Amino acid sequence: MANCTPSTKANPYIAIVSKGFQHQFWQAVKQGAESKAKELGATITFDGPASESDIQPQLDMLKTALNKKPDALGFAALDSKASEPILKQAQDAKIPVIAFDSGVDSDIPLTTAATDSKAAAAEAAKQMADLIDHKGTVGVVVHDQTSQTGMDRRDGFLEYMKANEPDIKVLEPQYGGGDTAKSADLAKSIIAGNPDIAGIYGSNEGSAIGVVQGVKESGKKGITVVGFDSGQAQIDAIKNGTEAGAITQNPIGIGEQVVESAVKALKCEPLPEKVDTGFFWYDKSNIDDPKIQAVIYK
Repeated sequence: MANCTPSTKANPYIAIVSKGFQHQFWQAVKQGAESKAKELGATITFDGPASESDIQPQLDMLKTALNKKPDALGFAALDSKASEPILKQAQDAKIPVIAFDSGVDSDIPLTTAATDSKAAAAEAAKQMADLIDHKGTVGVVVHDQTSQTGMDRRDGFLEYMKANEPDIKVLEPQYGGGDTAKSADLAKSIIAGNPDIAGIYGSNEGSAIGVVQGVKESGKKGITVVGFDSGQAQIDAIKNGTEAGAITQNPIGIGEQVVESAVKALKCEPLPEKVDTGFFWYDKSNIDDPKIQAVIYK
């Protein structure tokens, strides 16, 4: 915030570029951003590529957002390194950048509003270990290996298992791009190649729904599925018992924090390096609890 000149704009414009648009998670982030913008008198746009594997289309959206000369920029990177040159342009134009969901491999963002994905993935691993009685083979289907969330939700799960569960064999992670159909195919391949499979972890909404679908299509019984995020399909799967449970973030809270942090930055107010937006484990036993209902989304 050095050499910062406070903005005097009554209605600042914040351009937000997310990692996707197709999952209900992003719609919930958008909802939170819109709500906070209305409260603070800001205007936002919210864009994201059709698929979370669309790195180049996202970079094009980021360029388009910058060309509109926003007062501030919110960005969730699909590739934490590829976006650096464009973010440098924002920095040079004195446009404050707020990272969200997935951190950027750069010191340009003034703060990052996100879940502690490593800690959340470790909680998913702990729950999985309890559910399979601390023994057996576990598969892992991750949404990508380029974004910070993809890496953290993979590594947090793997590191917990390695440190705490000597009798659980974790298979090499498979990457489905957050695509439901591709993740379902990966789950079926994991099951076909490992007849003793005890559980499979899906690291985001599309991955988890795909794993549930793949297990169902395989016809194999007794496989424990642990997911991440929410959405109607996961809620239904948890309620009907085909998914044991999942980690939910606070997507509305993430959207709110992006806008709130951007407005603070424009006023030259100090920001923490990270805004931890929290996470929760939910399953059949607590899915109807008001605290959980407030952070899951359909």
